[in-house]
Amino acid sequence: MFLAILTPKDPVDVSLDATLARRLLQKDVEAFEQLYERHSRIVYALALRILQQGSTAEEVVQDVFLQVWRNARHYDEQRGPFIPWLMTLARNRALDRLRLKSERQRRQESQTEELPTVVEAPQYEKDLDEKRRAERVRALMASLHPQQKKAIELAFFEGLSHSEIAESLKEPLGTVKSWIRNGLLRLKEGLQATS
Repeated sequence: MFLAILTPKDPVDVSLDATLARRLLQKDVEAFEQLYERHSRIVYALALRILQQGSTAEEVVQDVFLQVWRNARHYDEQRGPFIPWLMTLARNRALDRLRLKSERQRRQESQTEELPTVVEAPQYEKDLDEKRRAERVRALMASLHPQQKKAIELAFFEGLSHSEIAESLKEPLGTVKSWIRNGLLRLKEGLQATS
């Protein structure tokens, strides 16, 4: 698709682009607006194809046309038509953005890997409370009906859905849901009684 666009076939278009580019040397705003109107969509399409992100592609379009405005003297119509030169600018700018984004991600990843470990003072009371709470949960789980206990373990420790639990235990779905709901209520009540 872009190859066809990069090889202009209409000599009038090629001539018009060259004329507009020459007018940029005199800082002709109208010439700039015409070039922007004629080619901003194709620059955006190329940037979007490379970057896969609309807002960043829009920034690239702005950067490219700002570069065209500031550096119009770098375009040499003897070396070829305006569009391939413009698309080369757009491609390079988009790839620069892509590299910059990758570099930022690498830096962030390396910075998180290099973070010093935080040393905290031991919290004996907190550790003891957590240990007692874990023991209480184990005792409450042991007091549940074996099928309730098994259904809760499958749901919370193995991550199975209610349907998967029903299939695994070969029980109706409604029954499994009741076991889990009632078992969790018993656990909650038991934990609240000890708090």
